Amino acid sequence: MTGDEGRRRPQELSARSLRRLDPRISIPEYDRRGLGGGIVHIGVGGFHRAHQAVYLDDVCRAGVSDWSITGAGVLPADAHMANALAAQDHLYALVTRDDRSTDVRVIGSITGYVLAANDLTPLVARIADPETRIVSMTITEKGYPVDEASGEFMPPPADTLPLSFVALARALRRRRDAGSGGLTVQSCDNVMGNGDVTRIATLGVCAMIEPGLEAWVADNVAFPSSMVDRITPQTTDADRAFLAEGYGLVDRWPVVAETFIQWVIEDDFPFGRPPYEDVGVLMTDDVRPYETLKLRILNAGHSTVTYMAALVGHTYIHEIMADRPLARYLQQFHDHEATPSLPPVKGIDVTEYKRVVAERFANPEVRDQVARVCMDGTAKLPKFLIPTVESQLERGGQVKLSALALAAWCQYLLGTDDRGEAITLSSDPRLEEARAYAVASVSDPAAFLGFREVFGERLAVDPRFVSAFSEALVSLREAGTYGTLATWLDGGTS
Repeated sequence: MTGDEGRRRPQELSARSLRRLDPRISIPEYDRRGLGGGIVHIGVGGFHRAHQAVYLDDVCRAGVSDWSITGAGVLPADAHMANALAAQDHLYALVTRDDRSTDVRVIGSITGYVLAANDLTPLVARIADPETRIVSMTITEKGYPVDEASGEFMPPPADTLPLSFVALARALRRRRDAGSGGLTVQSCDNVMGNGDVTRIATLGVCAMIEPGLEAWVADNVAFPSSMVDRITPQTTDADRAFLAEGYGLVDRWPVVAETFIQWVIEDDFPFGRPPYEDVGVLMTDDVRPYETLKLRILNAGHSTVTYMAALVGHTYIHEIMADRPLARYLQQFHDHEATPSLPPVKGIDVTEYKRVVAERFANPEVRDQVARVCMDGTAKLPKFLIPTVESQLERGGQVKLSALALAAWCQYLLGTDDRGEAITLSSDPRLEEARAYAVASVSDPAAFLGFREVFGERLAVDPRFVSAFSEALVSLREAGTYGTLATWLDGGTS
């Protein structure tokens, strides 16, 4: 840091302070007050701010769009994000870094925020506004009331309907009654066929809000699928301190991400959209092969290795890639079980894609937490890993490495690592239920596979998979993670 930079007075981020920021920080030069809105995004967390909002910021910086995002939150915890953004004129800093470079940039594409945790009325009004043409969402994999196995709507009790979809249904009813026309609803969650899943959830909730509304929605609302990708760890106080001390920038809630970013979107936006293709988004008529590739290589790769990482005491994902047995496990899972289950993916070199994924996991500057990736196993594993297992069983392929990953999850749920030390279990909506099955597995390893909501019907009765899972779980308990890997990997781990 130069003397001038060292003497620079720390600046609290706001629209007024942009011109006074450290010149190394890239700022939005476009007129944010002149943007036309058009997008309401439900679920403004770190990922949305490191991904979709960044792409729109790119579009705005190119001067080819008047779109902007109004963020929205429906949970009490969203008040923290609402307050942080409001204090900064909805600006925030994005830090992207790897072992070669660090880039700091202020994102300006979010221009408002609606907090609807206690009252959905303002969010309903914003979505119902004729200016709104896209409603997007990142509400996590568990936020969709759709049955994993059947793909059908799961009607929850009326008083526990997911608020995101309640607000959407009420707003669509208002648009219908006012003659405002339809809009596009776009999921940005890691859910296979997320457009179809969102459509099923929306129509189901609409039918519960007002029977017959779903017919109008089916005819007037588009639900394009999309595939999103960027590793985005949780923001820490160390990230805030990095900006304050290194760049003289005071940001209440910055976001940190890797340099890699990808978005593939089904081009079905009858009411208009930003020109995303101008800033690197792949617009296509079929997202499914790209979704499958990403979920089975990147997301499943994360989930297969992270519980073993927790059992051996690792804190960060990059530590896994420096741990030879775990790194070899990931490579062999990718090569022997994930890759054979993939459909053809146009324009993608799968070998190169796997190499890039491994490189991304090894990035020490992102400091992605093992505990973060361990979160929500009951929601993630049925989407990320179980389809690979089912595909491999169908084709007679290898499943032992997937079985080992699921056995490691079971062992992790017991709350003790290989050294006998307590593990602080990551949050999961069905954690206690999962733990009960893990406890039952102490006397009968195969009992864990009785968790049908995760494993479905086949895995618990498939003799080849039951045998592989049970053998893996017994080995983890008797030989530990490293001892098991030494015998389960091709050629051992030396």
